[in-house]
Amino acid sequence: MSKQVTKLNLPAVDPLPERTQKYLDLAQQKLGMVPNVLQAYLFDVAKFDAFVGMYNDLMLGDSALSKLEREMIAVVVSSINRCWYCQVAHGAAVRELSGDPALGEAMVMNYRAAPLDARTRAMLDFAALVTEASAKVGEGDRDALRTHGFSDRDIFDIIAVVGFFSMSNRVASATGMEPNPEYHAMARKA
Repeated sequence: MSKQVTKLNLPAVDPLPERTQKYLDLAQQKLGMVPNVLQAYLFDVAKFDAFVGMYNDLMLGDSALSKLEREMIAVVVSSINRCWYCQVAHGAAVRELSGDPALGEAMVMNYRAAPLDARTRAMLDFAALVTEASAKVGEGDRDALRTHGFSDRDIFDIIAVVGFFSMSNRVASATGMEPNPEYHAMARKA
């Protein structure tokens, strides 16, 4: 993993611990690449483990939110924060999970233009509010989600995904992290 994926000169630990290398090998096998966001953290295995642990828990762990819903939240947050890396990577995930390339593009450009059901729109409007002005979130905002069938646990999960991507967006943007070129071509055919 000697390829520089950010504008910072942070060489990867060499050799990588066996468990870290196995994780990267699994990513390569499943995705056909090792995402640059993973490579960016290889200079510090503890930071890599913390990032991967939180990502896996929030995006792949137990939740009533579907994987697509979580990816849509990631895209809305990343679009508001203008994070190039995450818009490209998670926009590709929305295209793939939804099977709808146009939806993936709309999510990146302006989710409000996407053809979404009322429940999904309420979730994404709440995610946008948390991204832009979390201190302004009130009980009325949480109640609006409850009326669409979201439980308090679901609301916490929405907030946690927003928080994680708000942090990740800032790290990716400020380090100059480049998206893997493979993301651009993923899931483009309907």
